[in-house]
Amino acid sequence: MKRISRGKFTRMQQLSNQDGIIAALAIDQRGSMVKMMETAVGKDRYHVDMVYEFKELVSQELTKYVGAILLDEEYGFKGMAKKNQNAGLIISYEKTGYDANTPGRLPDVLPEDSLQRLLKKGADAAKVLVYYNPDDPQDILDKKHAFLERIGDEARAADIPLFVEPIVYDNAVTDDKSPEFAKIKPQKVINTIKEFTKNHYYIDVLKVEVPVLFKHVEGFNDNNVVVYSQKQAADYFKQASDAATRPFIYLSAGVPTKTFHQELIFAGENGAKYSGILGGRATWFEGVAVYAKEGKEGLKRWLDTTGRENVEELNKILKQYATPWYDIYGGKDHIEIIDLKLGN
Repeated sequence: MKRISRGKFTRMQQLSNQDGIIAALAIDQRGSMVKMMETAVGKDRYHVDMVYEFKELVSQELTKYVGAILLDEEYGFKGMAKKNQNAGLIISYEKTGYDANTPGRLPDVLPEDSLQRLLKKGADAAKVLVYYNPDDPQDILDKKHAFLERIGDEARAADIPLFVEPIVYDNAVTDDKSPEFAKIKPQKVINTIKEFTKNHYYIDVLKVEVPVLFKHVEGFNDNNVVVYSQKQAADYFKQASDAATRPFIYLSAGVPTKTFHQELIFAGENGAKYSGILGGRATWFEGVAVYAKEGKEGLKRWLDTTGRENVEELNKILKQYATPWYDIYGGKDHIEIIDLKLGN
């Protein structure tokens, strides 16, 4: 039997659709969102209110069709206020970016927040992003492992689900879109999943990258170099899935909408037991240019047509291929819900 606290179980259900799948929208980008908007409207026209409004409209229009949304407090507070009341809310807990002058891309949480505070703000879960290279020196790994152990304990005490997003990197191959990185990425993703699905981290859901650079898979590569045959890519998806001992979901990692759909179908057809997605730019990125050109009303029209179609297509794929989060533990009958007894 898998023992899960009542608060975590209830909130996991709130974040899932009727099939137990986490069909969630991600728009917690901060610095990168500002850059996207500046590029679209021009630096001379850019104002931070545009980012607030963009996130507000995406949340307002698209949470009608998803089970949950991931937002940040800094730029997404209006989006939180306007989300559909039936959609769960995941709030980013980490500081954006990292200190490039300190080795190891070390993570940190927002100093003005705690998981108790996020709960009071309406969060159903907290998300923490960590840049992770399983081949880093042990002293760097120790810092990141201890960091996530502390947050895992904090999430247990607050009785809130913890989503962790490990983004793999390499110190020698710095271009993470290159064929060279494509060759080393699968084992890094697999080793990362093996580490962070260990029980002592108390992570509830891993938000992971697909284990390959899909643009280098034979048959899906367009004009790019082939790094993996379809058989090799399928094996990597299966190995990464089999390494997980708890629910995991895929992030879209900025790939085009069509590519994200292909990744999810390929994963499902090749035995990957993923429990949903947190889909970001693959869902709403094209709307940035629409907003820059046509303003608020133009964006609303785009979200209500193309944006909705993007989400509904993802929902169809998840319906066919995703695995309910509780089935990772053998189904609801294999989960024992416990009540936490905390001292006054």
